[in-house]
Amino acid sequence: MFSSFKNIAPIYLYMISVVCFVIANIIRNQYITLYYILLIIGIIFFVLGFKNRISNNKS
Repeated sequence: MFSSFKNIAPIYLYMISVVCFVIANIIRNQYITLYYILLIIGIIFFVLGFKNRISNNKS
């Protein structure tokens, strides 16, 4: 599963992360569980994008 993220440009992973954060902020008051799930997903995609960018710079 994670091997497919190696071919994705880091900017797309960052964009997914930002979209998750924005949607989480919009629905914060209505769906608190979904809010936390989207925050975690956003953090995961941000870390994956950062890791992908670092590994692309080394090679």
